[in-house]
Amino acid sequence: MLTFRALGPFQARHGETALDLGGQRQMAVLARLLVAGGRAVPVTMLIDELWPGEPPAQALSTIQGYVSRLRRALEPGRAPREEAEVLVSAPPGYALRASPGQVDTWSFESAVKAGGEPAEVWERLEAALALWRGPALAEFSDLPWAASEAGRLEELRLIAVERRADAGLLLGHSGALVADLEAHASAHPLREEAWRLLALALYRNGRQGDALGALRRARVMLRDELGLDLGATLQRLESDMLAQAVHLDPPAGTVRAAEPAPSRATPAEERALPGLRIVVVDDQALVRTGLRVVLDSEPGFELVGEAENGEQAIAVVRETSPDLVLMDIQMPRLDGLTAARRILADKAPPKVVMMTTFGTDDNLYAALRAGVSGFVLKTSAPEQLISAMRAAQAGDALIDPAVTTRLIAAFAGRTDPSAPPGLAGLGDAELDLMKLVARGLTNRQIAATLAVPEGAVSRSVVRLLDHLGLFDRAQLVVTAYESGLVNPGDVGR
Repeated sequence: MLTFRALGPFQARHGETALDLGGQRQMAVLARLLVAGGRAVPVTMLIDELWPGEPPAQALSTIQGYVSRLRRALEPGRAPREEAEVLVSAPPGYALRASPGQVDTWSFESAVKAGGEPAEVWERLEAALALWRGPALAEFSDLPWAASEAGRLEELRLIAVERRADAGLLLGHSGALVADLEAHASAHPLREEAWRLLALALYRNGRQGDALGALRRARVMLRDELGLDLGATLQRLESDMLAQAVHLDPPAGTVRAAEPAPSRATPAEERALPGLRIVVVDDQALVRTGLRVVLDSEPGFELVGEAENGEQAIAVVRETSPDLVLMDIQMPRLDGLTAARRILADKAPPKVVMMTTFGTDDNLYAALRAGVSGFVLKTSAPEQLISAMRAAQAGDALIDPAVTTRLIAAFAGRTDPSAPPGLAGLGDAELDLMKLVARGLTNRQIAATLAVPEGAVSRSVVRLLDHLGLFDRAQLVVTAYESGLVNPGDVGR
């Protein structure tokens, strides 16, 4: 069966075989017809949209050549004079003829817009969200029509995440949904529906204080970013939680479906992970106490030292040789950035994850240059802090989604005289890998996206770092943006 994939690397496939769709511009013709949803696209529009501003003199014949080669790839058994059935002529242009089940974007949109009972919605959206293998139409992000469609599809994805969670709460899945909703609300802090679902999941999981805390975080975020208070829905929810309103409990008679597997590791799995020895550095005793409580409750985590400034941090790290340092970026006497540089300059240094708040973009940029493994917000939920430390332990670059866009916008396009020279000598495969790393995918996610073993991805990343003279995955992210390989608009798509 012929299928088309745009929710991740753009592909057309016959069964399990990926078809050769030619170069970038030729693929863009097929992608543009896919975006049209089966409607005809005039040739003049194709020309204008594939070559914005300055189409070549032979644009019409070039388009015709692209279409001819795409037809041969899509229907290899078609006789020379037989009429095409997939990429068809539809005067004054062309159209893609396919069923919704053949095109992942069409199938996804249909699933999101359909109604149904909670169990039906849950199952349908689980399957729909699984279609996403990476940012949509990322290969064509420099073309306005593709960027616009990618933004529309991303909005549909966010709606799908929220509709699935809403159905899950009705089915009694609150416990398993908390971690996913924490990540969703942090990545999209201006979406009030994300905060509503997170607070309700926490409340129904017996965590009333955390539920109210989530709404307080939402209030701070909206005030800081937009100068607004919580919307009426969230204000009512907060009042009802304070009053412990009965209607917030799971609906009477709801049949609890089997709990789906949570996205983070179960306690048994966490115990099987290698132990992690941690030093915590913050000038506020209250913050250190809170982190101590979090670490004490997490199997496999051992707090081996604390420090209240950068100077103490360097001494404690050299004394205890931890696996990871969780450090505030702004402290008196010696700031976290300077301390991190000195710690990372030692032989066999630990991983360093910076803790921060908004308003420190320049320091974060410098920290990533220095080789830290990423950063998290001080206001992050315990689950996110644990995930950040595990990500660093696994060698992934951890950039908290709540501040990623601001940070990337701050350093995109900058140049650094000490940065590796260009990307000369890298082939297409290496550049594609670098793009995926820069967009925040882990080795496991990259392996799934490219359909290769995870070990092969890990080895390729190491070779890429060696080639560029880098020693940390986060530096690879910075280099990708500085080199223009990835743009700020690509984040999260």
